[in-house]
Amino acid sequence: MTVDITTTYLGLRLRSPIVASASPLTGDLDSLRALDDAGIGAAVLPSLFEEQIEHEAMDIHELLEHATHSFGEAETWFPELDGYNTGPEAYLDHIREAKHAVSVPIVASLNGTSDGGWLRYARLCEDAGADALELNVYAVEVDPERSSADVEARTVALVREVRRSVSIPLAVKVGPFYSAFAHMAVELAEAGADGLVLFNRFLQPDIDLETLDVAPSLVLSVPSELRLPLRWIAILRDAVPVSLAGTSGVHDWQGVLKLLLAGADAVMVASAPLARGPEVVSDMLDGLRAWMAEREYISVEQLKGSLSRATGPDPAAFERGNYMRALVSYAPRPGT
Repeated sequence: MTVDITTTYLGLRLRSPIVASASPLTGDLDSLRALDDAGIGAAVLPSLFEEQIEHEAMDIHELLEHATHSFGEAETWFPELDGYNTGPEAYLDHIREAKHAVSVPIVASLNGTSDGGWLRYARLCEDAGADALELNVYAVEVDPERSSADVEARTVALVREVRRSVSIPLAVKVGPFYSAFAHMAVELAEAGADGLVLFNRFLQPDIDLETLDVAPSLVLSVPSELRLPLRWIAILRDAVPVSLAGTSGVHDWQGVLKLLLAGADAVMVASAPLARGPEVVSDMLDGLRAWMAEREYISVEQLKGSLSRATGPDPAAFERGNYMRALVSYAPRPGT
């Protein structure tokens, strides 16, 4: 039996539901080609960070201004700014190269929390050939004077302004730490988001006891992290009119299948290919096809969302009822 594993995400028809999430693998053309050969449906390039743009713009500014008033002819010492590769230009070049290197849609990623220059770079990513744009909203709010309503309003406004600046599909990758996430999802959709990516992994710093430094710490995801996006995709599937992508904790075909059954239109992977190589995508797709054929599913579109909150046999499983059942039914192992 032949099964159809194509899916629609952000209005784009993808040959498979597995999308290579932003990682060092999508930043390297050889690795990107290997992911393409393994069967990914699309690729999200590593993010262009707000801090990168600001830092490099300041460096160029200081270089051009340094000693320019020391001598009358100093204004001619340096070439025009357009002659410099300031970093963001290298990112735009990577979009162009990726488009020529692989056969799948390329999604550019901007990681920031403010507007201004982001509107310009969103347009530049579109002009460079990106098929879609992912706005990666990652902020640690440390100001006690800033309310949750302010934070949410700022994010919604940013999405609205970026949506106005580009015509390509726009996905928003967000964290789960909203007190009323379903409402936030609706607001993002109304602001113009074509899709939501659930969820951003907030990487936590660590303390080095030898140097007494606060050090960055990057740990790959584990399969148990799948449950958080699984729950919210199932809740939002028929409540918000946008594409949904699940990310975090997808390490095998079972994880891919669970997110699709919950209602995901696409499943993003990064940790598994980083740990085991791009060929893990082929294994995931083989497992998905075999399961679908065994149960006589003819397409991914047929199975998507069949166990969402709205269509599944037990809506309470994604709500408080599941919490109570889990506690009541838990039995400690002998000897613990």
